[in-house]
Amino acid sequence: MRSEAAAGVDRAGYPDLHQHLQALEQAGLLIRVDRPINKDTEMHPLVRWQFRGGFSESERKAFLFTNVIDSKGRTYDIPVVVGALAASREIYRIGLGCELDEIASTWSRAAANPIPPRIVEVAPCHDIVTTGSDLDHEGAGLDGIPVPISTPGWDNAPYTTLSQYITKDPDTGVQNMGNYRGQIKGRRRMGMNPSLELRPGIYAHWLKYKARGERMPAAVVLGAPPVVTFTSTMKLPERLDEFHVAGALAGAPLNVVKAKTVDLLVPAEAEIVIEGYIDTEYLEPEAPFGESHGHVNLQEFNAFMEVTAITRRRNAVLTSIISQVTPSESSLIKRVAMEPLLLDHLRENLGLRCVKKVSLHEPLTNIRKVVLIHVEKNTPRVEIWRALYGLASQHRAIGKFVIAVDDDIDVDNADSILWALSYRCNPALDMEIMRHRDQGHGPRSERNDGEDASVLFDATLKEPFPPISLPKQEYMERAREIWDELGLPPLKPQTPWYGYSLGEWDSNLEAMAERAVASDYWTTGDIIAQQRRKDVEMNTEVRRVKD
Repeated sequence: MRSEAAAGVDRAGYPDLHQHLQALEQAGLLIRVDRPINKDTEMHPLVRWQFRGGFSESERKAFLFTNVIDSKGRTYDIPVVVGALAASREIYRIGLGCELDEIASTWSRAAANPIPPRIVEVAPCHDIVTTGSDLDHEGAGLDGIPVPISTPGWDNAPYTTLSQYITKDPDTGVQNMGNYRGQIKGRRRMGMNPSLELRPGIYAHWLKYKARGERMPAAVVLGAPPVVTFTSTMKLPERLDEFHVAGALAGAPLNVVKAKTVDLLVPAEAEIVIEGYIDTEYLEPEAPFGESHGHVNLQEFNAFMEVTAITRRRNAVLTSIISQVTPSESSLIKRVAMEPLLLDHLRENLGLRCVKKVSLHEPLTNIRKVVLIHVEKNTPRVEIWRALYGLASQHRAIGKFVIAVDDDIDVDNADSILWALSYRCNPALDMEIMRHRDQGHGPRSERNDGEDASVLFDATLKEPFPPISLPKQEYMERAREIWDELGLPPLKPQTPWYGYSLGEWDSNLEAMAERAVASDYWTTGDIIAQQRRKDVEMNTEVRRVKD
């Protein structure tokens, strides 16, 4: 059925997305684009230019698209905003409601002092509710949500990129919220990739429901108060509930409301909520999709969700995030919170007061591979090594290169880091290799039985890799024409500024990508549905499965 909620919403003690966008506009950080923009070929390439066009971080803006179309000329009544959460630290700190130099302390306090949420009866996210057979009507299901294609020319469909998946542990009743991509496969079906190397809570829940022989209830939030989004992108200790930490970031209890068709709580001020059940018996192909490690993630078998309801605000705005090749909005939204949390681990949990700063290298490396530890001068050698091992051991997929430096080294300047390595490090004495490491987030190599190590690897290409996860050249060039048409600042292209194949890309993947940019991805969804199977594990690459 389709219904609209009554008035009488409980007021929140924190800004929702609409108030956040108003704040960005007042600060001169929001660009409104009212001309028609094709979500499948133009939107992400246009915003991508501010990350690949020689702009400094401080020059980046949020883009609000109010006239969204697709390649078939379809129009949408929901605007799309890109870059509104973390295109820059200034945008991020406005969403967090603190000063730039308070970001670290704000996160540290929130993690240490969680605030339980408040359950409300009436919520903006239930202004419009569509359930049951009404979802099958044209424009009433997932096809009515203007999800953009992130890397046109490579992606095989639109993917939600700033999508908070909410699930619940069937044994404890504790909810988990994490940010995962979601492939749009049909009006009532979307994919899900939890990236198992990052130890996602949703996968632990999925295994429990699978053991029970039950489908897993889930809710996917598309657009929420900034504190909710920020919290969902972090890998918090499992003892912490994301809603509790979001409330602590806001300084007030987060308003939550019961979902309409699944037994879950969702943010009351969410823009759009997709409810449904994730299958635990069958997996089906998902991807290709341009990923934040800088390559296209090829097809894997992953879970999918059958949609039971879509609820939304009357004036909903869809948020999409720029990911793929770093720096990006996706990397910055994680970096600004991960750095203080990693620092807290070293200083508070391990008692390493000699550590003054942790910095995650961002450009091209996607923040987890190269980590810098700033230590006080004259720190005992044993403490430096305890910090190095302590950092690399905190997560199984962080720290391929972990470097301790003195406080005169600019950890955000690669030249400064290379200078320290060249003249302050004797590899025979000052370097060690930690073996048996997880490969982490990136193209999966079969060398060494899939195991990685930390520090000093030959970085040249040894085998065919998936394409660079940037839009193909023709889409970036078209987007540049629109950029110039809008009178935006001159671009300074940085290599790479478009995607190209590195050898691992076949005609089937190319055909799916071509259908996607022609807005014919529903055909791909139908084809994928015929490839379901239940004899594979989640995240199994399609190319590794032989019929």
